Amino acid sequence: MVQSLRSVLGLALDVSFLGGPLPQRGVGVVAPFDFALDRELWRWVPDEVSLHLTRTPFVPVEVSLDLARLVSEHETLHDAVQALAAVAPEVVAYACTSGSFVGGVAGERAMCAAMSQAGEIPSLTTSGALLEALREIGARRIAVVTPYTRSVTDSLEEYLAEGGMNVTGRAYLGLTRHIWKVPYRDVVDMARQAVVGATDALFISCTNLPTYDVIPQLEAELRMPVLSANQVTMWAALRAIGAQAVGPYQALLDPAARSGPAGMSVSPSRLTVTDPVVESVLEAVEAVESVVDEPEAALAGAASPSSDGDPGDGLDPGFGAGFGEGPYLDDSGGPAMG
Repeated sequence: MVQSLRSVLGLALDVSFLGGPLPQRGVGVVAPFDFALDRELWRWVPDEVSLHLTRTPFVPVEVSLDLARLVSEHETLHDAVQALAAVAPEVVAYACTSGSFVGGVAGERAMCAAMSQAGEIPSLTTSGALLEALREIGARRIAVVTPYTRSVTDSLEEYLAEGGMNVTGRAYLGLTRHIWKVPYRDVVDMARQAVVGATDALFISCTNLPTYDVIPQLEAELRMPVLSANQVTMWAALRAIGAQAVGPYQALLDPAARSGPAGMSVSPSRLTVTDPVVESVLEAVEAVESVVDEPEAALAGAASPSSDGDPGDGLDPGFGAGFGEGPYLDDSGGPAMG
């Protein structure tokens, strides 16, 4: 029928103007078998770049130092990178924080070397990208938030210390499974617990912990750069191929977000002013801030994790009966006090 109509009307369908598809640049990603946040990684990626993901083989071990070692074995990485090499990515990123910090700085470098050798492709890891990002923003005093148990969080702190960083405060959930179900509100609450004293930046660990939408809110509230595992991984991978990660007003991605009227270093309480008019305005701003306890803009519509009958599985003693109930664990291993 359509063909007959075209013949009668003398119409020809010309699609030559499309000219596509557009050439795509490839970034390979090796993720642990339980990684559930593929969509979050894509949110930092510009249109001209494609992600090619593969996963490590399943092992029946919950999130722990043992699992971190298993998913980062060089033989496992070799097979994953060789699979990715078939689609010729320009760089390969190992997207697992604990798996890349469990062996310390030397272990992380050995992982990169093993991956590069396996596929003859430049390679990086989340933990290596973290140190690179911290140096990029000039941060040395770091607050840390993790979904991990105490032992895994301790290992992260040791890695950061070896990389020349000082952990000023931390909070963790004690989870050994279902980390991707943690809601933004829990991440925000932990961040508020962890940031104490003189701190240059906050790091939210674990590539399986959702963070994309919460970063701008925390940067605005805490007045400091906020980095997350997935963010630094994509930032470093794209930087390695001469591309730029995209994201809404994040200090790591946009140098303008680190200074200027809405930047990290311009909190009214930190300014010294002599102009009476300016001083009165700043006092009014501080008065408003004092009654706004919890900005909600970035949390609108954030869903709580679906219950599957075991919301407390894997939680350290002292953690609430379910997500969002706290109290969160501080660096002593006990409940963190608000």
